[in-house]
Amino acid sequence: MLAAPRTPGIVLLTALAAMVAGCGRPADPTLVKIVSSLPRTGSAKQQSDTIVRGIRMAIEEAGGRAGPFRLEYLDLDDSTAAAGQWTSEAEAANARRALQDPDVCAYIGTFNSGAAKVSMPILNLGDLLMVSPANTAVGLTKPGLGAPGEPDVYRPTGRLNYTRVVPADDLQGPLSADWAKQRGVKTVYILDDNEVYGKGIADLFDERCREIGIEVLGHDSIDSKAQEFKSLMATIKARTPDLVYFGGTTQTKGGQLAKDMAGAGIEAVLMVPDGCREQVFIDAAGAASLEGRCFVTFGGLPPEKLVGKGQAFVDRYREKFGEVPEAYAVYGYEAASVAIRAIAAAGRKDRRAIADAALAIREFDGALGRWGFDANGDTTLRTLTVSGVRGGRFEFEEILDANAAETESTPTPAEPSS
Repeated sequence: MLAAPRTPGIVLLTALAAMVAGCGRPADPTLVKIVSSLPRTGSAKQQSDTIVRGIRMAIEEAGGRAGPFRLEYLDLDDSTAAAGQWTSEAEAANARRALQDPDVCAYIGTFNSGAAKVSMPILNLGDLLMVSPANTAVGLTKPGLGAPGEPDVYRPTGRLNYTRVVPADDLQGPLSADWAKQRGVKTVYILDDNEVYGKGIADLFDERCREIGIEVLGHDSIDSKAQEFKSLMATIKARTPDLVYFGGTTQTKGGQLAKDMAGAGIEAVLMVPDGCREQVFIDAAGAASLEGRCFVTFGGLPPEKLVGKGQAFVDRYREKFGEVPEAYAVYGYEAASVAIRAIAAAGRKDRRAIADAALAIREFDGALGRWGFDANGDTTLRTLTVSGVRGGRFEFEEILDANAAETESTPTPAEPSS
């Protein structure tokens, strides 16, 4: 059989593998570095600031050590001032930098699922543990649920090194539709930002709506570089939906959409996913535009509802920084805690051993509760919550039961014929 032509991506990964194998700089045997790669400039900065604070708190509380090793933390930026958000070039550069440094044994990131697609295959070549505090796109880990070739395309070695501490969108998308149905929604207009995370969750929401009898009046992808969406809102207003659903983030114009929706006099409820659960979204939209008519889903409990170690984290954070953390701060803390535990459990400065130690976690008693990783590196946590916007802040509404929803959507076996 003739060998398949080598694509530029394969050539690049092959070159990286050779570079890693030939890296001759001696590592410090007592030092382990943990790096994070998050959007540290642009509109996501407020959210990533709180994640980084969570990471630093976990390292400080561990005394700056993991087992026999002293820890050093590097806060890397995968965004640029020019773009105002993450870029493929910046994320790839961070991944290569981490891979080439033999002292780096854990990579916390990414924030955006699209960015994860860039760094995952690079880090996989060096078996470097990757722990995401925020990625939710299903194709990153779940066979058969993403695009063709996913997730194998992110694992060129065939081995796993990627984990995430936040539930994926195969939970959030469908449960959001179920919540809408329970609230009496009969018609919906769906928008997405045409990016990995936003379109992925919007498609899952769309599919579930059609399954349970909610009429989808339209499903459009927006241009997130547009300054406003008034003509689109005129179209939506003419269709008079009960609910408008946006699959996207604050950074891809979630706030502007909400602002233009209110400006057009659309009376529908607005529903957005966790990518918009940050104060910047409310500020961008204008609190009055969202008051009592905007709901946001989140894969986990909001900070004010955490208990036990989670509540203790929130209390320490408030004392240290003088404010309640954004929703993803605790996930940064948990991701760093996972990395520290894996490094200590491995007991040696071996990237493969550290990745295996993380993937083997089954009973982790952390700030998010008691949980573990499954065979795909996904968290076993299955809590989804809904919050509304009131008084210019997010206010907890309810917890959605993933197990009950699965039971309801599973067909009842037919009775045997007599």
